Amino acid sequence: MEIALTKLSTKDLATLAQRTISNALSGKYPVIANHPLLADLQASYIEYDKVYTKQIYSGKGKDVAALDEERDAAYKSMKAFLNGYRKLSSAANYQLAEDLYQVFKAFGLDLDRMSYSSQTAQMKKLIETLENSENAQKITALSLNTALADMKTKHEAFETLFSEQAGINADLRQLKSASAIRRDLEKNLKSYIRLLTLMKGVSGWELFYNDVNELVKAAKNSSIIPQKAEKPS
Repeated sequence: MEIALTKLSTKDLATLAQRTISNALSGKYPVIANHPLLADLQASYIEYDKVYTKQIYSGKGKDVAALDEERDAAYKSMKAFLNGYRKLSSAANYQLAEDLYQVFKAFGLDLDRMSYSSQTAQMKKLIETLENSENAQKITALSLNTALADMKTKHEAFETLFSEQAGINADLRQLKSASAIRRDLEKNLKSYIRLLTLMKGVSGWELFYNDVNELVKAAKNSSIIPQKAEKPS
């Protein structure tokens, strides 16, 4: 009974291990009951089952990027308004627009091109400064309360999802790597199969060996890629 476990897909390896364990636990073969190799196989399969289909990262990257674009748009719109208004010296409150634009300038006029973390740090301070009593009055005079609230809301939405993403990624990195867990399962399954091969001539092991041999054959067949039929000449 031979099989190249390394050539099996993740799903086929899981199926073979699960079927092999179920066979051993069926009660038909007392010779394997409480055997340490079976215990090792079960333990490694449990770990493999936890992670072999688990994604490596949170999968929230696209959503985070979308929220970042939304906060960028809100930031750029407010900045563009102030930049244009401050240049209209004939307009009422143009100086207020100049003052608020200088606040934007103090924290950087390119926040939308910064990294997530750098932008977050600067935008947090920018919003706090725009909300202080002096600037809040200027915001109101220019009817920018809604624009500021929109920028703040989108910034906070981004921060919430980004923090969630970071937490999930951190948890995933704490898991033992899927490749290492697979090697453990392959090693224990190989030892288990070797045991049955060695014992197949011993009374009580013959049928047990045959059962598992059929499972191994099924796993080997599942890994064979069907050949495409040749086109007629």
